[in-house]
Amino acid sequence: MLHRVAGWAMRRAGLAVALWVVALVVVTAGSTLVGNAYKNDNSLPGTDSQRVIDTFREHQPQGSTESIQIVLYDENGLVAEKSRISGMLAQVGTLPHVAAVADPFTAKGSLSTDGKTAYSTVDLDVAAADMPIEDVRAIIHKAQEIAKDGLQVELGGDLVRTAAESGGGASEGAGILAALVILVFLFGSLLAASLPLLTAVFAVGSTLGLLVLASHVFTIPDYTAPVMMLVGLGVGIDYALLIFSRYRSELLKGADRPKAGLIALDTAGRSVLFAGCTVVIALLGLLALGLGSLQGLALGVTVTVLTTMLAAVSLLPALLTLFGKRIERSVRKHAAKSRRHPGDGWRKLATAVQRGPWAPLVLGTAALVLLCLPALDLRLGFADAGTDDPAKTSRKAYDLLAKGFGPGFNGPLIVVSEGTPEAAQALNVKLATDPDIAAVTPPQLMPDGKVATVLVFPKSAPQDAATSDLVQRLRDETLPQLAGQTKATYLVGGSTAAADDFAGAVSKRLPIFVLVVVGLSALLLMAVFRSVLIPLKAAVLNLLSIGASLGVITLVFQEGWFGAQEGPIEAFVPVMIFAIVFGLSMDYEVFLISRIHEEWRRTGDAREAVREGLANTGTVITAAAAIMIVVFGAFLLSPDRMLNQFGLGLAVAVLLDALLIRCVIVPAIMRLMGEKAWWLPGWLDRLLPVIALEREDPADAVPAAKERQTV
Repeated sequence: MLHRVAGWAMRRAGLAVALWVVALVVVTAGSTLVGNAYKNDNSLPGTDSQRVIDTFREHQPQGSTESIQIVLYDENGLVAEKSRISGMLAQVGTLPHVAAVADPFTAKGSLSTDGKTAYSTVDLDVAAADMPIEDVRAIIHKAQEIAKDGLQVELGGDLVRTAAESGGGASEGAGILAALVILVFLFGSLLAASLPLLTAVFAVGSTLGLLVLASHVFTIPDYTAPVMMLVGLGVGIDYALLIFSRYRSELLKGADRPKAGLIALDTAGRSVLFAGCTVVIALLGLLALGLGSLQGLALGVTVTVLTTMLAAVSLLPALLTLFGKRIERSVRKHAAKSRRHPGDGWRKLATAVQRGPWAPLVLGTAALVLLCLPALDLRLGFADAGTDDPAKTSRKAYDLLAKGFGPGFNGPLIVVSEGTPEAAQALNVKLATDPDIAAVTPPQLMPDGKVATVLVFPKSAPQDAATSDLVQRLRDETLPQLAGQTKATYLVGGSTAAADDFAGAVSKRLPIFVLVVVGLSALLLMAVFRSVLIPLKAAVLNLLSIGASLGVITLVFQEGWFGAQEGPIEAFVPVMIFAIVFGLSMDYEVFLISRIHEEWRRTGDAREAVREGLANTGTVITAAAAIMIVVFGAFLLSPDRMLNQFGLGLAVAVLLDALLIRCVIVPAIMRLMGEKAWWLPGWLDRLLPVIALEREDPADAVPAAKERQTV
């Protein structure tokens, strides 16, 4: 199939490029006309927090609407500003989609005890998904018109946080520009540098349109698009670069353009397809977790990787054919100017590592383990206004409410009582005596009178570990004891409880996920390289690089290193990083080991194979890694905390994988294993399918026979 697709693209280069252009235009136009139907499915079947949500849906069939909070603060007290505040609230009540506006001076509990802080709840007549952002901004602007003369007006709520978010684009643009600079330095030609970049942009652009269309059929969360662009740009440039680098290498060896293209696709192209398949396996492994939001995200990123693979073996060959003469001239001109023979530095590094392999192996592994240790204290949660930029109005509203009413006011727990009214009253009395609870609201009956709800305000902030401990104690001790006395059913929900349930669901299913991803990837590597030790080594080192990246994001975003806002790690970030990084790590594993294997088959000398394999791939691996790092790292410029965590985690993992693992630890391990690296039991050799990543040349027959004899 690779030969048919790539061969057709090279023979019909103009048509192939035209088809990609048409596909991009059609998909983009269609997605623009139809619009997206993104939906965040945060359901957690079988958990208490999900049962609370289901109870509300059952007993409030009319559905729920959204609300916005207007928070007011004046150091001299708010009573003197009552008329001005009331006039503003009356004007807000006339704005589109505003159903009701509460008076903070008459609503119970809306004014702080010192009279300096108050809040008004603005009830809307639509759900969050149906509220236009422009109407949210109109409420914000109208409310803040009176913010003067010592009166501070801030607004909070999920809709306000969404309305204040940046439209994006800066992160992607910075990443693309930085990648172009690296490629120009690598190839010495703007044209040559632009081909991998152009391939990635076409793949990502087409996938973005497909994602919008797919959102009408599948449940895809709204944060899939930025994550897809993050992964798509990095992987797309990476795959195209690996193929183009082999094409350039063959040109410099004296091959003509058609032959160089065929060899590149027959070697690096196979490696790209195989590496892409491992990424897809890792992403589809998320389906084993059974979590709705992750399934939609996994589907979107999987389609992205598949599209980049297709672009690498169809669009790139067509571009190489169309611009072949100009590219060949620039490649040879750049090579003639180069004073050093390509790969000399990497040969020296490989020789140094092989001379004393234990020191780099022990030191490198120790460094990875040390970086993994902070991940043992990783705490999962969901972002709220408390982790927003301090300059945003949603963060200011959060801080004012915490100051005026207590830190737990921003994230109350929702306790549902299914039973008699007496059972609900007993719940209220019991919770009011808990030392970790600041306040409890009276039981509120649902319209049908069958269920009552109680809001519980902890003394700690929503994202504090103490709040999670309170949720656990209520579920495990306090409420079961009370249920035994009243014969009622009590459930604890709310954002903190949902984050704890998500973390628990992930922890429970994580072993299956890891087993599926690692097991299938190891089997693929075993079938390709006919080895038992190579897949084992790859699995262990990949897990270490993932653990190290999680350790770094724990230090930065949870502990607040380098000035980052302290808070929990987004609940789904670790599993997504695991899936993506495990797949991306296989890119470099396959690219490096396949070249080592190619040299091993040619020479039969294990040490020489490692030296030449690293010499031929070291520059490309580090360049590809540098591009991924700048693309992923550019997302630290995004205002979205989740994208910051993704970007840093992926960038760190690629950095460690490409420089420390592939260029130091792997050569050391391969030196220690020697010829045993290619050992495979005969019975297993007969069972495994044959997947070739290298061309079978007649010249390879003797070394290949020697290899089989050694095995």
